[in-house]
Amino acid sequence: MAALLVVVYHVWLGRVSGGVDVFFLISGFLVTGQLVRATGRGRLDLRATWSRMAKRLLPAAFVVLGATLVAGALVLPENRWAQTVREVIASALFLENWQLASDSADYYAQHEHASVVQHFWSLSIQGQFYLLWPLLVLVVTVLRGSLLRVLLAVFALSLGFSVWLTAVDQPLAYFHTATRIWEFAFGGLLALVVSRVDLSGPVRTVLGWAGLLGLLVCGVVLDVGAAFPGHLALWPTTCAAAVIVAGTTGSRFGADRLLAGEPLRYLGDLSYSLYLWHWPVLVGWLVIGGRGEVGLLGGLVIIGASLVLAAATHHLVEEPVRKSRWKARTLIALLLVPLLAATVVLQPTGPREVAAQVAATDFAALDDQHCAKSAHDDELDVCHGPADGTPAKRVVLVGDSHVQQYLAALAPIAQRRNWQLITMLRGACPFSTRSEKNPDDQSCVRWNDSAAGEIIGLRPDFVFTLATRNVQVGLTEQTPPGFVERWRQLDAEGIPVVAVRDNPRYGFSVLDCVQVHGPAPRCGAPRSDLLAPVPPYAQLDVPGNVSFLDFSDQLCTEDQCPPVRGDLLVNFDDNHVSATFMRSLSEVVEEALDAVTEA
Repeated sequence: MAALLVVVYHVWLGRVSGGVDVFFLISGFLVTGQLVRATGRGRLDLRATWSRMAKRLLPAAFVVLGATLVAGALVLPENRWAQTVREVIASALFLENWQLASDSADYYAQHEHASVVQHFWSLSIQGQFYLLWPLLVLVVTVLRGSLLRVLLAVFALSLGFSVWLTAVDQPLAYFHTATRIWEFAFGGLLALVVSRVDLSGPVRTVLGWAGLLGLLVCGVVLDVGAAFPGHLALWPTTCAAAVIVAGTTGSRFGADRLLAGEPLRYLGDLSYSLYLWHWPVLVGWLVIGGRGEVGLLGGLVIIGASLVLAAATHHLVEEPVRKSRWKARTLIALLLVPLLAATVVLQPTGPREVAAQVAATDFAALDDQHCAKSAHDDELDVCHGPADGTPAKRVVLVGDSHVQQYLAALAPIAQRRNWQLITMLRGACPFSTRSEKNPDDQSCVRWNDSAAGEIIGLRPDFVFTLATRNVQVGLTEQTPPGFVERWRQLDAEGIPVVAVRDNPRYGFSVLDCVQVHGPAPRCGAPRSDLLAPVPPYAQLDVPGNVSFLDFSDQLCTEDQCPPVRGDLLVNFDDNHVSATFMRSLSEVVEEALDAVTEA
């Protein structure tokens, strides 16, 4: 059921289901129980334990990684090759979670395209657990300690760390091993005490259904992706624990009747291979079709293909290897050496591939600025650009990455006119009185409050920020009330604001689409589907300190927002304008700024 939830949520909902947390709890439950029984018999053989785990985990994983490499060489655009190789190697070594943690520690690194093996992050954490957990149980046994107390301590420390790190740095917390260990410990504690639980049949029935239904709605009710793991991960793990405690109810109305039925038992046999296959099949479908979403029919095709591949892998790879007499070290050599050798196929070597790598990261950087922590908020970096002597103007850029991308156009202007550019930037946090991307992100609100305080103290010649957001197909563009409230706050201080209309967001990688299909219209969108003739701020009561800029005519033609204008790629991902294209607009931006600042 957990595997099915993961697949369905990934394919159709684009959300996290909580199913992976159930995997972790079940792993802790089963492995701890096996280890305790082995130590009770005085026969905990670490080599044999690890060998069995290797024969269970590695064959299917390496087959999928190898197939993904071959398919990637045929299907993926060149700009994704280096990332694919890097993450396949990390996945083969069960270190993918740390690779993704490294990328996710910086918001802008998240705009690298989703890896075809990104889902191996959870398998990497499980692999690390399988390596360390037997050692923990052995040490506790040798020292004659209480495993129950040790697991309680591990549970408490890891959960506390998870709650803290999720609040401080959620992207890092999501992939961090230490923020997930408590889920394995929860399963281990359950294995130690479940046999002592004595509940009546009706109570078991209610408990089983409550756990199962709670798990089914977890990803819908909670914004799992933006707030996990933290304390919210207690929801899916507690639901799974409830189902396990309910056990066999003896009632024909119990949830166990459904879960123990032949269809779901067989799906359980396929669950490992299904999890391995569904993500590369999904990403491959999106890349080949140049889509941002799969749709109902496409999702059914993806799930059907994943099930067929999972069944083949289970019956032709998993089971034969598990029952074979091959030694684990021989198996690892047979699987790992060809896999690592195959990564050479996807290494970018030619000039076209190198150019693709440059394009994939063509974003305005802050390299020449001096940054310091704000006295108002240690999460706010205030960065000052270079200027000779007393600058002619001081300009503050404040907001998210859609403001940062204008650095590429403004930096040449600043250099010519001796302006000093001061930046206060935070990914996914536009300059507003509320968090526009995630209403629960109070750290973004605090950051903006601190940025406003810094701006008032600096008293710049003008502030450069966003006027709108969410320009997508369906005419979803808006000027949030929080934007206007910030403008009024600066108006009261006599600080001018230059607000720029946001650029289109496509829901798919423009760079990928162009490399697969060329500069075709399908890699852009009709202008009328993205941009209304009258921008939303024109219909609002805005303070007199705000001037508006709109570069839609440079990003789009009269009828189309194409992927390429002239010979320049407009977007390097699904929603950011490339630094190269933005630099080409520098003179246009300069003329527009002259017009509004003189007025």
